[in-house]
Amino acid sequence: MTARIIDGKAIGEAIRQEVALGVEQRLAAGKTRPGLATVLVGENPASQVYVKSKQKACAEVGIESFGFELSKDARQNEVEKLVRELNADPKVNGILVQLPLPSGFDEERVLSAISIEKDVDGFHPLNIGRLAQKGRDPLFVPCTPAGVMYMLEKEIPSLEGMNAVVLGRSNIVGMPVALLLVRANATVTICHSRTRDLASVVRTADILVAAVGKPEMVRGDWVKPGAVVIDVGINHVDDATKPRGYRLVGDVCFEEVSQVAQAITPVPGGVGPLTIAMLLKNTLHAANLRD
Repeated sequence: MTARIIDGKAIGEAIRQEVALGVEQRLAAGKTRPGLATVLVGENPASQVYVKSKQKACAEVGIESFGFELSKDARQNEVEKLVRELNADPKVNGILVQLPLPSGFDEERVLSAISIEKDVDGFHPLNIGRLAQKGRDPLFVPCTPAGVMYMLEKEIPSLEGMNAVVLGRSNIVGMPVALLLVRANATVTICHSRTRDLASVVRTADILVAAVGKPEMVRGDWVKPGAVVIDVGINHVDDATKPRGYRLVGDVCFEEVSQVAQAITPVPGGVGPLTIAMLLKNTLHAANLRD
């Protein structure tokens, strides 16, 4: 069989259009324009690219963006002071501190300083704690995990009772995705580098979310025929035939797994576009929570 390709670009664009309409409706009702503040500490090139892409996406849907850049030599209390000022700014509905922070920063302290009502990245300890507790709902869900779930729920209307395997246990993707799958009543297994006979465990999955950060780690014989595979990985692999000298690949060997799976996300063009789309959606939600 040949897997159906889950088109993240098309899904993300549909979400962006919904957000743009929501912004128009707010303005037509005499309400304020949603605003997103980005905080970038240091000069990490990848982080700079991510922040610029988020600011561009805001402009495209009518969300105002406010960019704040601090040097890598900024102190912990300077970053926290800026966050508190943004908490008090009525023009700012969402605050995004670009991670990772430079070495030496206490990320949890910075994230905890963000008002829970403006935590559009979904990483405030209270939001994560609510996500982990039965019967409680976070105000915001982390953007990439939210995008993964949006894709899965479009592909599989009911996840109830399905065997889901999450490969990776990071705070940013693996653990939140696992918690969301539990909320959807799937039976969830979390795999990592210490899992015994990893391939056999992965092979039990009706749903596989790969977020381990190792290029093309998941091979075709690791995947159960008919599984739905969501590849969160973005890895650079040297390739002299490419203008930049590298190509992007996921954590899944696409050529092999696409011959086994029922549906699969490509890299690039899969989960990536959903991350920013969900950030925009969260920012509009934050504005609507306030008024």
